[in-house]
Amino acid sequence: MRRWLKEGRMVTESELMSFVRELRKHKNYTTALQLTDWMEKKGLTFNFSSHAIRLDLISKVSGIDMAEKYFGTLPIQAKNQKTYGSLLNSFCQEKMEDKAIALFEKLKELNFASTLAYNNIMTLYKILDQPKKALMYFEEMKGANVASDTFTLGILITCYTSLNDIESVERVIEEMKVAEIPMTEVIYSNLASCYICAGIYEKAELALKKAEEIMNHRDRTSYNRIISLYARAGNLAETIRVWKLLKASFPRTNNLSYHNFLHALGILGDVDGVKQCFEEWESVCINYDVKVLNVVIDAYLRKGMVEEAESLREKGIEKGLGLDFRTLDLFTDYYLERNDVGLALKCLDIIDTSEKQCEWKPSKEKVSIFLKYFEEAKDVDGAEKFCQILKKINCLDAEAYESLIRVYVAAERKEPSLPQRIKEDGIKVSAEAGKLLEMVTD
Repeated sequence: MRRWLKEGRMVTESELMSFVRELRKHKNYTTALQLTDWMEKKGLTFNFSSHAIRLDLISKVSGIDMAEKYFGTLPIQAKNQKTYGSLLNSFCQEKMEDKAIALFEKLKELNFASTLAYNNIMTLYKILDQPKKALMYFEEMKGANVASDTFTLGILITCYTSLNDIESVERVIEEMKVAEIPMTEVIYSNLASCYICAGIYEKAELALKKAEEIMNHRDRTSYNRIISLYARAGNLAETIRVWKLLKASFPRTNNLSYHNFLHALGILGDVDGVKQCFEEWESVCINYDVKVLNVVIDAYLRKGMVEEAESLREKGIEKGLGLDFRTLDLFTDYYLERNDVGLALKCLDIIDTSEKQCEWKPSKEKVSIFLKYFEEAKDVDGAEKFCQILKKINCLDAEAYESLIRVYVAAERKEPSLPQRIKEDGIKVSAEAGKLLEMVTD
């Protein structure tokens, strides 16, 4: 674009927005938003579609509050179906149920409740794992004579699948055929996933064959999706066959595809295949990706091959990949599953927040497993060590401190400094924990 301007060429709003759309398509949201900001400074006008795109970009880059403010600055004529729809989509993506529903009701009052708007609301409830509410809005959609599209039906299939309602899934497919709504590879893949969840593998593989027939053979994503589904169906031969088709279709197989196939082999328990594929990847990869290493480590740990997994972790460090928190998770989970809390604790103890900002946080479930173990074992030293780790990664809270107090009580040990430590860390424990704390300090 800069070259065009230097050459004195005129650039229209339409041409600039085509650049914005392309940047947005490739998820380069910040640059796309900067370009719209530049357009505004140059006094270029935005049409309704452009306002909707800019609102979406603001939401992604600057947050939903800024997107709402931008919407509020739009002239009345620009507050139309597209801009309202863009704001609704932002609310749904951020799982802001109350705001999404309030805005959706406004859209209905303005007769702006389109197929896209209903799809957004249904997707929201699908994400929130409330399939019955999503289906309720579908019934409302039908009652309002708003047309469905392939995306709508994809949501329905996912919702019915989560409810184990195979009959309704098949009914949706038949309704699509009657209404002559085009079947897509994604729809057939969703159908296959539904059958896999229900353990109906024969029908799942028939659906996957249909997906293969109509898929875009120049799209790696389609191959990766079908490979994953064949693996979930437990079919190693078909998983390998589609993998070979993928490699034959592209000059170079990227890391993402290798990662996907290695994960599939791990699910199938084919460790020999994992080793062979990993060696192949190492021989051709340009970027030594820790994500690929982790999926192989995961496969090894599933088979109890801890020495091989440890060796691979060391190899990653030698390659300059440094500490990866997903790797820590894998080893920690492995040792916890085997009740080897000592080794699990050692995995966490290697975290060094001075090297780089620690964005990793253990899940609530994982923290609870540790705390429960220390309480049952009356292991004061282990509990103290774990709390030190939690403090180092900014996860030390009332739950951890209250558990630590219970460990001291169970072990009949005293720690006079504990109340002061709790105070310094800005933690407020429950009244019940406070009474136990007196037993620890008296």
